[in-house]
Amino acid sequence: MKQDRILIIGAGGQIGAVLTDALREVYHSDNVIAADLRDLGEQDGPTAILDALDGAALEELVKKWRITHIYHLAAILSANGEKNPLWAWDINMRSLFNVLEISRQRRLAKVYYPSSIAVFGREASHQNTPQYEVLIPETVYGISKVAGENWANYYYRRYGLDVRSLRYPGIIGYQSMPGGGTTDYAVDIYHYAVQNKPYECFLSAHTRLPMLYMPDAIRATLQLMDAPSNHLSVRTSYNLAGMSFTPEEVTASIRKEIPSFKITHKPDFRQAIADSWPASIDDSAARADWGWKPEYDLDAMTRDMLHHLAIRYHVAVE
Repeated sequence: MKQDRILIIGAGGQIGAVLTDALREVYHSDNVIAADLRDLGEQDGPTAILDALDGAALEELVKKWRITHIYHLAAILSANGEKNPLWAWDINMRSLFNVLEISRQRRLAKVYYPSSIAVFGREASHQNTPQYEVLIPETVYGISKVAGENWANYYYRRYGLDVRSLRYPGIIGYQSMPGGGTTDYAVDIYHYAVQNKPYECFLSAHTRLPMLYMPDAIRATLQLMDAPSNHLSVRTSYNLAGMSFTPEEVTASIRKEIPSFKITHKPDFRQAIADSWPASIDDSAARADWGWKPEYDLDAMTRDMLHHLAIRYHVAVE
């Protein structure tokens, strides 16, 4: 059993909640501290209320629990960030600096900082976007992630702090609701389908975006963090891919299980954000450096999502 002590910031979020459970299976519940801005309730392991902008409170947690690793998942996402850009920038960057500085000063072993396909803009290659590509994002979320990637690289090269990062595509999971991103439709659509409700999609039927099923996202995160340091050639953030699909294609996949499912489309401000992002991602560096390979395709994900959501909503899938 590994004896590292892990602090997860943003443990109540879409990815954080699932990653917390996965890390507790590996490191034992007592060694994984789940922190969030709100009370997480009773869990199988320690929890803490933490405002990531409060550097003193963060340092106190690190000292109290003798933390060796931080997973910094707290952020204002793409769609929510566009409603108040300066607020989103301030939160995303100040919280990251607190994590980096405290980790440097206290000589933590590793830091995980997720990035996103939001770092890419219209100037990037739309198909099979390469690892090293021009980064001119069109959202404050993407701008903050580009800055964060470069600060991660700086802290590694300047101070030797082992910061690791993945550029997540849209993450789809049944465990929790999405948190205000542009790919949220790909989670919402399954909740509506399993309840036999029509769904109004905020993206056009033919908008293709890179996506990843939650089990693959968690597995990729654990694989990256377990990889030997000398195997890692990327110290900004690794491209990561699972599948790419459109709302039309995920609808067709759902209808294989629920033929009566109905969808309409009413694109909103998120359409412009989606149009600036890649349709597919080249993740060959992750595959070469630490053996990344996704396990789920669209239909396998659909079957698993509908199975678990049917249990959640106490319904039978047709």
